[in-house]
Amino acid sequence: MKILVIIPTLNESQNISKLLLKILKLYKKIDILVVDDNSTDGTYNIVIKFLSRFKNVKIISRKKEVGIGSAHLRGISYAYKKSYNICITMDADGTHDPLKIRQMVKIIKLNKFEIVNTNRFKDKKSIEDWPFIRKAITLLRFFLVKFILNTSFDSSSGYRCYNLDKIKKKHFYLTKNKNYFFLIESLYFFEKLKYNIYEISNKLKFRSANKSKMKIKHVFESFYDLLYLRFRK
Repeated sequence: MKILVIIPTLNESQNISKLLLKILKLYKKIDILVVDDNSTDGTYNIVIKFLSRFKNVKIISRKKEVGIGSAHLRGISYAYKKSYNICITMDADGTHDPLKIRQMVKIIKLNKFEIVNTNRFKDKKSIEDWPFIRKAITLLRFFLVKFILNTSFDSSSGYRCYNLDKIKKKHFYLTKNKNYFFLIESLYFFEKLKYNIYEISNKLKFRSANKSKMKIKHVFESFYDLLYLRFRK
């Protein structure tokens, strides 16, 4: 069984080495694909050094920032093209624990689920170390999504595992948004299409280095996009 971990990056030079080393230490037979959006801090060069040492590390470099949703799609398209059975998407900033990969893959293999999603709200202590403002924004977004889209999933979580043998590639491309809202939009469509989705609890550390790429404009855009998605035909 071929498994690919997809990691979008934009200026993650302070985090990417640690993450790659953790994954490589834990999983010898899993491939890693970094999708870099023209980082200006040396992220690309750091990953290139890994390529010379590890055959299972790969990189796609894009000449401009296109959006994290677009980066997910680019990596997933690569996974289909190279005939991977399972792919995992995760952030590069150190907030997603690589140990969860084993749990997600096991659930996919042993059960009838097409998608395993991580949920930051199953455990009340999951984001307890976050700054108040960031925690408030995250909770507000979660409840807005839950209310407007009538879903119980943590739809904005980017840490997921997909069974590509059972998910049609074209269903990823039902999404319109190429940035953060892609995560909400894609899970919404998967739920509507009756894919079997399972959630596991995920304690999320606050970013270990660098500032979050999430901006206040993305919050307002998400509210508009939620209303549009809810009534979209």
